[in-house]
Amino acid sequence: MIVPLMEAVADTCGGKAGTLGTLLRAGLPVPDGFVVPFAAYLAAVRGLDLGRFAGESDDLDAARQAIEARPVHAAVIDALEGALDELGDPPVAVRSSAANEDTGQTSAAGQHESFLAVHGVSEVADAVRACWASLLSPRAIDYRGAHGRDDQPSGDPMMAVIVQRHLDAEVSGVMFTPADPNDTTEIEASWGLGPSIVGGMVTPDAYRVAEDGSVTRTVADKRTRLDRRGTRLVIGDVPTRAREQPAIDDATATQLAKLGKEIAAVLGGPQDIEWAIVDGRTWVLQARPVTATPPPPASPSNASDTPAATLTGTPGSHGTVTGTARIVRGPGDFARVHPGDILVCPFTDPAWTPLLRIAAGVITETGGVLSHAAIVAREHAIPAVLGVPNATSRLRDGTVITIDGTTGTVTATDT
Repeated sequence: MIVPLMEAVADTCGGKAGTLGTLLRAGLPVPDGFVVPFAAYLAAVRGLDLGRFAGESDDLDAARQAIEARPVHAAVIDALEGALDELGDPPVAVRSSAANEDTGQTSAAGQHESFLAVHGVSEVADAVRACWASLLSPRAIDYRGAHGRDDQPSGDPMMAVIVQRHLDAEVSGVMFTPADPNDTTEIEASWGLGPSIVGGMVTPDAYRVAEDGSVTRTVADKRTRLDRRGTRLVIGDVPTRAREQPAIDDATATQLAKLGKEIAAVLGGPQDIEWAIVDGRTWVLQARPVTATPPPPASPSNASDTPAATLTGTPGSHGTVTGTARIVRGPGDFARVHPGDILVCPFTDPAWTPLLRIAAGVITETGGVLSHAAIVAREHAIPAVLGVPNATSRLRDGTVITIDGTTGTVTATDT
């Protein structure tokens, strides 16, 4: 009922775990761990008619509660305890690895649950159940529906769960390797743990590493960071002196790009890679195929020529659209979003993904081009502009705006 991560393959352990297993077997730096495979999930939900849950909120809540109420089998608990002991019983990351997750067609970026700083067999078992139940979250079901994906002929999805040693990263980030070896490698980096970057809660530094090793960088004002305190994750302020310091130097960016090439060669194509640096050592946390290439950064000359009424940010997803600005600061505003609206928000939590299916475009105050929200926007083929400072106060709710996700500009078309 437990598979060492080194032996994980996609057929039994999901795409995310299968890829990490491939990288470990290739000798690449992946934190050690193990997988609770599909078989354990199927045993846990045996007897539950999950196909009857049609997507209504009450049905979904009942389904998730039914899964979370199922006790993890005693044999799985024993196996978890033994595997954790072999790791030295450290804090661990417990992460989803669903069937048809992290594929070349669908990333499922941020759609299922993952947990950091989990300690002890009881907490790990609870996190495993929560990962299983996240298959039936509204955002996961909406994402699968939007992409027409069924994990099994019956339509019932499957979930494996990765358990790895937790890393207290000093710096984390995301990297996109190019489809053409002569193109640049795109890297984003910020202080602390990775969820603040992939979740769009901070605007990260951006690096472009050319084939000849030259580095172009844009250093952001990185105001917050996520760190572990015991078994809790804490968002803290970055000291003023460090906010506009580069999170990594050019040499590290070049080394990351080289590592990215190795990973792409092993996996056979351009990759979206999550990485972390601990005590000067770089680790690979995740790799998946690039499902949609981001726009190139806006040129300084274009940015300087824009009208004063135009807001600028990071180009996140190609395209231009005009629509009604809808300010969304939290779930309480979700019902106000109508098809064709342009979503304007501080950042897009993964739970907001269903809004991207009906929105005509998205604007965020923080976040980078490699964040989960930007990836999902590109998969939905809607324009996105990221990291527009104070967008929710500078744009008025209900006004008509035009967003250009290729150049990173937002223009009010009425006043």
